[in-house]
Amino acid sequence: MGRKITVIGAGHVGASVAQQVLAQQLGDVVLVDIAEELAQGKALDLNQAGSVLGFTGQAVGTAKFEYTIDSDIIIVTAGSPRKPGMSRDDLLKINFDIVHTVVGHAVSASPEAIILVVTNPLDAMTYAAWRTSGFPAQRVIGMAGVLDSARFRLFLAEALGVSVHMVEAMVLGGHGDDMVPCLPLTRVGGAAVTDQLPAEDLARIIERTRTGGGEIVKLLKTGSAYYAPAASVVRMAAAILRDEKAVLPCAAWLQGEYGQRDLFLGVPVVLGREGVIRIMEFGLSAEDQSALQRSAEAVRALNRQVDALLQGK
Repeated sequence: MGRKITVIGAGHVGASVAQQVLAQQLGDVVLVDIAEELAQGKALDLNQAGSVLGFTGQAVGTAKFEYTIDSDIIIVTAGSPRKPGMSRDDLLKINFDIVHTVVGHAVSASPEAIILVVTNPLDAMTYAAWRTSGFPAQRVIGMAGVLDSARFRLFLAEALGVSVHMVEAMVLGGHGDDMVPCLPLTRVGGAAVTDQLPAEDLARIIERTRTGGGEIVKLLKTGSAYYAPAASVVRMAAAILRDEKAVLPCAAWLQGEYGQRDLFLGVPVVLGREGVIRIMEFGLSAEDQSALQRSAEAVRALNRQVDALLQGK
């Protein structure tokens, strides 16, 4: 039997995820949306693209979770996008109701799947998905650090006039304004970035990374980023399905790592067929450790809201 990837939400992010999953030959896609004809239309369009591009996987569009039975991976993109002036946190109540509902249906159909969450506010929605699913924590993972690190790498590469592939970087913490781009873990061509850019330039790039999603929201005016978020979660899915044991920054459940406990937070993890195989602990500077603590406190405040909403269910 071939691999099956369920993508919940047929909007810009979900459709981009589906396209990249098929293009990378990761498996077949079930694209689920409450707007069934939207999902069906995008699935048909994807299948027609396959006849041109040569990928062999097939997409199915549906509003019915019975088509998702025995999925290997469930990717949750459903939710309201940010509008100009909104923070990711402003979406919590709206998107909690969506995530709680769709995850409940999806895990009933695929009790052995791994859940990857893209919906914002990311860390809190990952927590909500975990609480709703009843899955072991290693099988519920949030997409954030891959995206935030990609933005950080791009901005550094542009500032230095080098290929982005020469930049190694790691952004930790929550997927919000308190995220932690770690300069001691950032290298360009093997050399420390702090030796190649002045402190004021690095501070500007860090701030742009933290507000990178908002910058795109302001430009689009009617939605939020989708190509890079989709690429980031598909990278995670590929690492899992191919059992790569790749080290990627993801929102994972912490039990003492980095001094944090009982929350999903962006940290380097080893991803493989079981989901999170282990969390990699790197030594952080005192400044980064303090910043990670502030980020964790912001995530905990959102999690308390999720707990209150779950109690009302």
